[in-house]
Amino acid sequence: MARLNVNPTRMELRRLKDRLKTAERGHKLLKDKSDEMVRQFLVLIKENKRLREELEGDIADALRTFALSASAPLDVVQAIALPTLTATINVGTKNVMGVDVPYMQTARTGDVKLPYALCAAPAELDDAVLKLIELTDKILHLAEVEKTCNMLADEIEKNRRRVNALEYVMIPQLQETIKYILMKLDENERASIIRLMKVKELNKS
Repeated sequence: MARLNVNPTRMELRRLKDRLKTAERGHKLLKDKSDEMVRQFLVLIKENKRLREELEGDIADALRTFALSASAPLDVVQAIALPTLTATINVGTKNVMGVDVPYMQTARTGDVKLPYALCAAPAELDDAVLKLIELTDKILHLAEVEKTCNMLADEIEKNRRRVNALEYVMIPQLQETIKYILMKLDENERASIIRLMKVKELNKS
């Protein structure tokens, strides 16, 4: 490992030791953060898989019911053309391990009313419309979880690069440089002792 290009002085040694201590503390904090982020990421991945499978089943069920209603004489498109319910989506952010991830919540105004006469439509159409209305919250929740997973994955990758840079580049460089300075200081000290001994020998003679 290449060392840093510094002067081998005691002041530089003290400064590098402080940097090494800070780097090691930062490495431990980032490693702990990375481990916790991975743990939360795995929890969210499982939640995402469960929600997606559940939602795909619900959508398939709703579409099957909708397909059955399409065989009725009523014009389905005309029956559901007029909305009777207004939905508002409140979008915000929440903090997960230092990452601002999206948070969505729906608020509905109005009652759930079917926009056609019940006697003019088959029961399957009623079921299909009600099921699709109920799926709105699940779809938004799935989108929120998936986006959180993507953002956490990016942050985990960035954090891992920082950890690796500290572990395999910065900390070894600092350790190698400190070792070099200590060796140089020992050499200088030995050289000083030898000079003093020679001076004493010259004074005696």
